[in-house]
Parts: sequence; C-alpha cells; structure tokens
Amino acid sequence: MKITILTVGKLKESYWKQAIAEYSKRLGLYTKLELVEVEDEKTLDQASDLLCEQIKDKEGDRLLARCPKDGYVIALAIDGKQYDSVALSKHLEKLTVAGRSHLVFVIGGSLGLSKKVLVRADEKLSFSALTFPHQMMRVILLEQIYRCFRIQKNEPYHK
Repeated sequence: MKITILTVGKLKESYWKQAIAEYSKRLGLYTKLELVEVEDEKTLDQASDLLCEQIKDKEGDRLLARCPKDGYVIALAIDGKQYDSVALSKHLEKLTVAGRSHLVFVIGGSLGLSKKVLVRADEKLSFSALTFPHQMMRVILLEQIYRCFRIQKNEPYHK
C-alpha cells in the first residue's frame, strides 16, 4: 500500500517538521508514505468571499495537478464523515482489501479546499466539527493513520 499526503503550503516551524518526521518514520514500518506540498497563496485578512474562492481555486488547481491518477482521494473537510479510530482503521482496511492500493489524503490551506478538489475526491473525511490549523492537521492525520495500522495489526496503542 502507498499513502500520499497532499497539502497546501510548506511547514516553517521546526516542531511541526519534527512531529511529521517522527510519524513518517513510524509509518515506514507499514506503508510507503509520500508527502507532497504545493505552494499556497497569500491571503489578506479582509479578503472578500470572491477573492477567497479564487485563492482556493488556484491552490486547488495545484493540488489536482499533483494528485495521482491511480489514487483513491480522501479530502479532509469539516463536513466529511467522522469515525472513531477503530472505525477509521476498519474503513481503511476495507479500502485496501477492495483493491485501493494508493490512498491520497488531501489537506487544504488556511481557507480550505476548492470545490474542484472536493468534486474529485472519492470521499470526504472529518476529524471534528472544530477547525484546526492546516499545519497541525498534517500531524493529526499522520498520527491517526499510524494508529490505524497499529489497530489493524493488533498492536498496542493508547486508547
């Protein structure tokens, strides 16, 4: 199995980079992991709704250009389906058993994902009704994927 994490923007803070490196190393025992970052757009604090949509569209085009054609795309979106860790683990396992050998998780920028990306997605996943910084979401996603593999292998994990 291969997992691609497709994100908007580069991580600048060392603590996020360290957390991602740690979970990437742990996940290396279970899967081939690829982390892909696309350039983000500058966003003004008082940007109009139209400008925000244009920014999401530009970022979305970049995401779609890097989205593997063979991938099963899971967009992280606040209105996506929510799972607990065990149910998510079972869901991902079912996808792989059904022949989905390349999972692509897409995380938008500070404004979220464009409609084009959401339409391309095979499903939407939500971790909470809360909004998280997109940098933090990378770490949360990697930790949950790692936890899913631990659950699938009946290995100990923190409950």
